[in-house]
This record gives sequence, structure tokens and C-alpha cells, in this order.
Amino acid sequence: MKLSARNVLRGKVKAVNPGVVNTEVIIEVAGGAEIVSIITKTSADALGLAAGKAVYAVIKATNVMVAVD
Repeated sequence: MKLSARNVLRGKVKAVNPGVVNTEVIIEVAGGAEIVSIITKTSADALGLAAGKAVYAVIKATNVMVAVD
């Protein structure tokens, strides 16, 4: 797999929460951190996502916002 994205994190699906149109996918990466992604239900089904499946979280963003109280 070759991608232009610079941030590719290997992990395992912790949970898949399907909705009517979109599906929430929780991915556990190294150190126990979790990344939550919302993808279409069609994409989740096509990828065969299920708890325990090895996946990659691919993050491509031109901006990262930082906030403090």
C-alpha cells in the first residue's frame, strides 16, 4: 500500500458502531490510545470491519487545531 498521507498508524478495531448512514469505528493504536473515525456504512461493510481486525488509521490534514482552557 502506498499513500501520500504522512500519518499512518497501525492498530486494531476496538469497536464498530453502525448507524443508518454512517459507522463509528474505534481503533486502538500502540500505547492504548484510541482514534475514532466516522465513515460511511457502505465503506465499513466493504472493508469488513469488525472488532479485533488489524487496520491502519490514515490521517491526512493540512491543519491541526490546538486549544487550551
